[in-house]
Amino acid sequence: MTAAALGAFLVFEDEAGFGMTPPKARTWGRLGQTPVVRVRGRSWRRYSIAALCCYRPGEPSRLIFRPRRHRKHRGTGRNSFAWTDYRDLIVRAHIQLNAPIVLIWDNLNTHRTAGMRQYADEHDWLTIIQLPSYAPELNPVEGIWSLLRRGPLANVAFSDDDHLERTLRRGLRHIQLRPNLIDGCLLETGLDPRPHPTTPREAQ
Repeated sequence: MTAAALGAFLVFEDEAGFGMTPPKARTWGRLGQTPVVRVRGRSWRRYSIAALCCYRPGEPSRLIFRPRRHRKHRGTGRNSFAWTDYRDLIVRAHIQLNAPIVLIWDNLNTHRTAGMRQYADEHDWLTIIQLPSYAPELNPVEGIWSLLRRGPLANVAFSDDDHLERTLRRGLRHIQLRPNLIDGCLLETGLDPRPHPTTPREAQ
C-alpha cells in the first residue's frame, strides 16, 4: 500500500452542510402523541464543514475539520469551499500529523482544479487518490456526519446560528477526543489501513 511504503497517514476528506432545520431522529413521546419540534422558518444561516479522518497503524486516529459560515443572503459571496480552503486544511493536517499524507477524496470539481493538482505535484509529502464516482460508502467521514446527525444535532430547536455553530463544534470535539469512534467509521467502510504481510513463495 502507498501509505505504508511512505510511512504516511491515510487521510479521507469529505464536506457536508448543516442548517437551522435539525435532522429528525427517534425520541421518546407520550403514547398516541407524535413528538413535535418547532423550529424557525427557512433560513440561509448555514454552516459547511470540511473534515479529515486520519489513520496510521500504531497511531491514534485523528479528526481534523474546518468550518465555514455561509452568508446570510444570496449573492453576497462564495458559500462553498475554494480549492485554496482545501489546500490550507491539508497543510494544517500535515503540520499536526508531522508525516506524509495520502489523501483520498471524491471527484468534486474543486478537488480537481489545476491549482490543487499543481500544489500536489510540487509537494512530495502529499499523494492524492480519487475515490470512484458515487461511492460514499468507502469514505469514513460519512460516518462522522452520521454521528453528528444522530447525536448532538438530532431534534434540536436551534435558537440562532451561533447555537448551531456551538453544537457543531461541541459534537466534533466530542468525536475528536474518542479515536474509537473515528476507527468505527473506518470499520463501517470495510477498508483496512494496516499493511498485510506477504507470504514467501514456496521453493520451486
